[in-house]
Amino acid sequence: CHNVCGLSHIFVVPEAEIKISMDGRSRYLDNIFIERLWRSLKQEAVYLHDVTNGFQTKRIIDEWIVFYNSERPHTALDKRAPDAAYFNHSEARKAA
Repeated sequence: CHNVCGLSHIFVVPEAEIKISMDGRSRYLDNIFIERLWRSLKQEAVYLHDVTNGFQTKRIIDEWIVFYNSERPHTALDKRAPDAAYFNHSEARKAA
């Protein structure tokens, strides 16, 4: 089973008031955004380097995340970086 389906979590999860969804409907939508993020990270940063250790990998990923949030244009945000879209929106709400 590709989902976590061991019996131990089946008993713990309801006690934590977490709803278990195993119906399979809309599953592709559940992870589409994170899958797209991982794909971008791998293609734009990780695969471009000959990574030799975990420290180098962390540095590459940290730098890419800063780039992704502060400089990389996003089509869904009218070609703005997420930081610009978020902070401009927040500033506009404060001014209103």
